[in-house]
This record gives sequence, C-alpha cells and structure tokens, in this order.
Amino acid sequence: MKKIEAIVKPFKLDDIKEQLDEIGIRGMTVSEVKGFGRGGGKAPIYPGAEYIIDFVPKIKIEIVVADDVVDDVVEAILDAAYTGHVGDGKIFLYDVHEAIRIRTRETGPDALI
Repeated sequence: MKKIEAIVKPFKLDDIKEQLDEIGIRGMTVSEVKGFGRGGGKAPIYPGAEYIIDFVPKIKIEIVVADDVVDDVVEAILDAAYTGHVGDGKIFLYDVHEAIRIRTRETGPDALI
C-alpha cells in the first residue's frame, strides 16, 4: 500500500476529485494548508507599499491505495492539477506498512475499500 500526498492549488480540488472518482477512488482526506516553494510566496503591491505574503494557501490531499492503482492515481492528480504555472504543487509517495478499519478490524487493502 502507498500513501499519496498531493499539495495543490485550492481551485483544482474539484477537478482532482472528479478525476479520482472516474478511476474509482472515492476516499480521501483534504486539509487546507499554507506554504511556499521556490517562488517564495507572493509580493502584491498595495497603494503606497509592497506587502510580502510568505505563505500561499494550498490544499493537501491524502489518499492511501493498493500498490496496483498508485500509477493511475498519480496520473489522475497530475492531469487534474496541472495549470502550467508556478505553484502547481507536488506529489509525495510513502510506503504504508498497515491499514486497519476501526469498525470491522479489517486490515491491509481490505481496510481501504
């Protein structure tokens, strides 16, 4: 099993959710986060002054899936999150040792369904 963590632009969440739904992925955790990458945030100019915003609003999507669908999920996120502009985001993949559904005590990939 793998945990897929994607940090993306907030307005892309619905597109990503739709793409994942099309390939049968319906469970995910979504968090509102802030951060910045190489761009270092934004520097909007207000009348009379430049105001530095260090952290940019982002969405973090976390999904745990069986190994055989990882490539499909990553491809769906890449397609849906892409704008071609700086700040499109990042995807991180982690190994998951175990998953347990609390209600039924199912383990492994069965706990993900």
